[in-house]
Parts: sequence; C-alpha cells; structure tokens
Amino acid sequence: MLPHCKRTLAMTGTAAIAGLFLAACSNDPGEDAATTADDSTPHVVATTTQIGSLAEQITACGGGETQTLMSVGDDPHQFEASSSQIADMVTADVVISNGLGLESSMQRSIDNAVSDGAELLELTPELDPLPYSTDHDHDHEEDEHDEAEHGHDHGSYDSHVWMDVSRMADGAELIGEEIATAVGDDAYVACGEEVANDLRDVDAKIEEILADIETPRLVTDHAAYGYFADRYGVEISGVVIPGGSTDAEPSSQDLADLSALLNDEGADALVTSKANTNRLITALAEETGNDVPVIELYESGIGEPGSGAETYQDAMLYNANELADALQ
Repeated sequence: MLPHCKRTLAMTGTAAIAGLFLAACSNDPGEDAATTADDSTPHVVATTTQIGSLAEQITACGGGETQTLMSVGDDPHQFEASSSQIADMVTADVVISNGLGLESSMQRSIDNAVSDGAELLELTPELDPLPYSTDHDHDHEEDEHDEAEHGHDHGSYDSHVWMDVSRMADGAELIGEEIATAVGDDAYVACGEEVANDLRDVDAKIEEILADIETPRLVTDHAAYGYFADRYGVEISGVVIPGGSTDAEPSSQDLADLSALLNDEGADALVTSKANTNRLITALAEETGNDVPVIELYESGIGEPGSGAETYQDAMLYNANELADALQ
C-alpha cells in the first residue's frame, strides 16, 4: 500500500524498521495472498481505550481495523509506548490521540511518529475543549469551536473530553471523516455518523438516569470530571490531586482542607477510578465523620472483557447508573 511505503521510508536507518519496509512494500511474486489482503485493509491506531472503542466500531463498520495502544488498566497520563507501537503508528493510515496533554508520558513518541510520517488526528482540540475552571458557564450545544481563541493550550484546557458523550458523538463523526480522507473511502463517513447517532442516544439515556438527582456534589480523585459536570449537572466540590493529571501529589494542607470540607459541608460521594483506585480517596472516606460513599467509575478507560463495560458506550452508562444507585 503506497502510503505505508512512504511512511516507512521516512524511518529507514535501523534493521528493524528496514524489515517493516520490506514486509510492507515487497514485490515478491511468491508473497502470500492473505498478507497482501491484510496490507490493503485500512488500519487505524488509537491511543486510549475510549477512542479505541469508537474507532474500532467505525472501522469494523467499514471493513477496516483498529489497534488500541493502551489496555483497560493503563493510566493514560502515565502510559509509555513501546518501540513496536511507535512503528505501528508510523505505518497506520491514521493515528488518533486524545491530545491536550493527556498522553503526556508518550507525547514524545507521538511526536516522533508524526515526524516519521504518521497521519495524526488529535481529537480533543476539535471538540470545543473546556478550560480547567470551576465556572463552565458556556453551552456546548450553542458554542462553536474557535481554534484561534482557544489556542489549544495544553496547560489550560481540560483533556478529559470523553466524560461528555455528546462531544464524543461529534468526535465519532470526525474520526469517520478522517479515515475516509486517509483511505479514500466515503463509507467511513457514514460509519462515523452511525456511531455518532448511537452515542447521542446514550447521551440522552445518561441525562435521563441522572435527571432525578438534584445536583450531586462530588469529590473526585483528580480533575477528570469537568466535562461530566458541565454536561450532566453535577457539582465538583473538591479534587484530591491538583491539576488534570494523576502524577501529581496533594500537599498536606490540600488534604486537610478536603477533610475539613467533608466534615463541615459534606459531599454526596467520593469518586475514583475502577482501574486505578486512589488510596487518598479511601483515606478521606475513613477520616470524615460523614457517611460518604466511595464510587469507583470507569474514569481512565473502558472495562475489561466480561465487565459489561467493554465499549465506551457501556462504560459511560455504567458510570451514570452507579452514581444514580449510590445517590438515590
């Protein structure tokens, strides 16, 4: 496949990558027919499990395939790509990342892959990203994304866009369009729209599930719920780890302030990730005199096989139902 040959040529210089080039561009008449068919199959690489889930649905619809770099137990903020995964990004038709600094530990790998010829769609900057702020008073339904105004400052804008299913519906359409452009097959546009319509149904179900809960007040393990609060009408009363990443540490004063907040004002729930439970959330629950439930949600990725949350849609519905069951 010509694009693969071009991208691999940009990486010549090591024996391993030369081998990839020979495998992708061989004209050997004895080459296995199945290998040739595989080379002609549109191939997408996604970084996170949430994006991977949507991309997989879109590529399956159009006859392509998706490879997801992260597993369900990986922390997106701390995941590092292997050398073989970097090579996979270079030879893919499209690489889809979350962006806005979420994949901070693998950002250099993504940048290197792009410099070697990878076609990258950085999704979150295209979905009207929210600033890291407690005052999210604009309406996603009415605002249009203004790239010049936002400037895509990775330090100022929230990268956890998947917590708003309506934005991810827009993202599914973008993914379909990007794949269609990369491989020259408009079927992927329709596939992206099909997944987007399903996501909008899920978004409406989440609104319905949470409708009877009067502005729940949550204390979260890190600042991952800004989009969820903005879209579904919850209040973030406090955050254990400052900033939008999980690799920071709260000060003793931060923890004392949170403990005081829980004792003085209370909260409806403490929220952490099912895959990477934050021990400080558990400690706060034990220290407070109030009976505040700890809720583990699919925050950093989708669920493992057999969990009932194996797709992005199922994971977000699980989150909404867990909150509703705990708070009603």
